[in-house]
Amino acid sequence: MHVIAKRTLREHWEKPGREDSQEPLEAWYAEAKSALWRNFGDIKQTSATASGVANNRVVLNIGGNKYRLIVKINYPGGIVFIRFVGTHQEYDRIDARSI
Repeated sequence: MHVIAKRTLREHWEKPGREDSQEPLEAWYAEAKSALWRNFGDIKQTSATASGVANNRVVLNIGGNKYRLIVKINYPGGIVFIRFVGTHQEYDRIDARSI
């Protein structure tokens, strides 16, 4: 898959107090880059805690469920758009279906 944009992940782990998210986010990024997801079922095979939401968005738990990552996936094009990465508290303030 083509992941857009790693910069969003980096900006997250460079924030003070979030350094612990670097390793799990880099691991997810490497997994996503080497994946060939054709549908949500393919994601569930490797990320059992993934949740599908509206508009081809997927919510993933990162770092032992300390952080949330939302991606929007264009399955036919093989493109993963990073839409959000943050704490559970930040996640609770957004609409995962439209971000």
